[in-house]
Amino acid sequence: MSRSFSLPALPYAENALAPVISAQTVALHHGKHHRTYVDNLNKLVPGTEFEGRSLEQIILATAARADKAEVFNNAGQVWNHNFYWQSLRHGGGGKPKGALAERIAASFGKYEAFRKDFAKAALGQFGSGWAWLVVDAGALKIVKTSNAQNPLTHGQVPLFAVDVWEHAYYLDYQNRRNEYVDAVLDSLINWEFAAENLAQAETAAKQPAHA
Repeated sequence: MSRSFSLPALPYAENALAPVISAQTVALHHGKHHRTYVDNLNKLVPGTEFEGRSLEQIILATAARADKAEVFNNAGQVWNHNFYWQSLRHGGGGKPKGALAERIAASFGKYEAFRKDFAKAALGQFGSGWAWLVVDAGALKIVKTSNAQNPLTHGQVPLFAVDVWEHAYYLDYQNRRNEYVDAVLDSLINWEFAAENLAQAETAAKQPAHA
């Protein structure tokens, strides 16, 4: 069955993340970079063994195959960007609440310690990549990935992501990645989205394994 991937609409207006991320950056990032990954994937998949599969299925099937690196890179970047846009919202950032706040405190101590460790991971990612908060075997962890890599290939459940490819911030911050990361954490992180992902991960973990 043929499956054509599409570019999801942003969950907010292009200027909704300003002044932290400008409308110009969002328009370029979403309308050009993200769209290109979608277009490339739609050219690579038809007529292959991946036709009719979901993004997640394609990512897992190509992650360890050097001969399918182009398919993996584009599928991974489509998925990563879909997730990234949902990880942000106008009026976000600050400290999480409820169960997520409790889990962060249990795993990292005070929120300030978590924030420091997350920023360190985002700044420590050499070159292009991503920083993530994930559930890994029931524990909350901070991880970073290069290029199109993501936590799915390691059996981890992402809660939110920050894109640290230069196209995510260069128009607004030039080489000051630290300022971009700080501003996103303080003003844009969508903690409600992260909390929903945590709740889904915990529900899935309680389901009996299929024989």
